[in-house]
Amino acid sequence: MTAVLDTLVAVRRTAMDLLARREHGRVELTRKLRLRGAPPEMIETALDRLTEEGLLSETRYLESFVSYRARSGYGPARIREELSQRGLQRIDIDLALRECGISWQAQLEDTWRRKFAGHLPIDARERAKQGRFLSYRGFSMEMISRLLSGRDMDD
Repeated sequence: MTAVLDTLVAVRRTAMDLLARREHGRVELTRKLRLRGAPPEMIETALDRLTEEGLLSETRYLESFVSYRARSGYGPARIREELSQRGLQRIDIDLALRECGISWQAQLEDTWRRKFAGHLPIDARERAKQGRFLSYRGFSMEMISRLLSGRDMDD
């Protein structure tokens, strides 16, 4: 049975339950609370208070999301797009990607090694296949080209 979100306390409790599972952005948390039937004015009040108390933080959410997706083998372009779709500001996303401390070149090489066992493409067809995969993962064509041509490799 789902809780009725007709009081500020109920909305806050539900928001805190969601935040206890993982970090959320304000837009995402608002959407989830609306889907559970919370009135918009109560959502805003509850989220404002959680933000003031430091329990809801866009910065923490961005750091967590970037780190998680990078560990999953995704590059900056893909992560940027996913965060934009979640309603975050472009300037905040770019700042988070710059300050995350992730070496995107190393991340690209790791993703490539896991998928293709570190084998450089032997023909144009294989090169295109590897390039498409890495591009889909969110790495720039410049980085991919450098990798697949054998430059910047530590082997």
